[in-house]
Amino acid sequence: MKEGPDIARYAALIGDPARANMLTALMAGRALTATELAHEAGVTPQTASAHLARLEEAGMLRRERQGRSRYFTLAGPDVAAALEALMGLAAGRGGLRTRPGPRDAALRRARTCYDHLAGEAAVSILDSLRAGGGVAGEAELRLTEPGRAAFTALGIDLAPLEAGRRPLLRPCLDWSERRAHLGGALGAALLSRLLALGLARRGEGRAVTITPEGARRLGEAFPPPARAA
Repeated sequence: MKEGPDIARYAALIGDPARANMLTALMAGRALTATELAHEAGVTPQTASAHLARLEEAGMLRRERQGRSRYFTLAGPDVAAALEALMGLAAGRGGLRTRPGPRDAALRRARTCYDHLAGEAAVSILDSLRAGGGVAGEAELRLTEPGRAAFTALGIDLAPLEAGRRPLLRPCLDWSERRAHLGGALGAALLSRLLALGLARRGEGRAVTITPEGARRLGEAFPPPARAA
């Protein structure tokens, strides 16, 4: 037997269309019941239970019980990052299941990637931080003083995020833009803050709508990089 991570096991789990649809539905960051996930997968509740058991056993899902209902979420941001990367690979190779439409345009503009923002709006934030010196590094990002000021101006308390176990900053490959957006604890805190202030609101599925005031505030905090003449 070859040494190292058993990627074949996880590739097989994600490779089943029903399980892939369940995992994609959970990328919205909401907890869903087994019945809701069965509907997303287009399978019977019994078949869905078997799929969910396999995903949970592999550590890809987390189950919580509330009353008589069982709710499922992705096990963590690392699972979401792997799925987003696979979406980018599929999109880049023409592996799209439907033709682009109005809903696709909304998803491309702004959507959730588990617990943080993705899409054009999210990629532009990281672009702005990099261009303005708000972050340093490539694979491992570091927040600089200008970056700290930008997030503090939006009312985000950095101290508890920096004290947590989750990485503060993490580049996450965006499937539609094929470039990185901002993940990590700070990416999650930014989305939560925008929703709490009413500067963004959740739409259908993974879609997120940035309000006009939200666009203005984000533009002030993260101005677009200057174009070369």
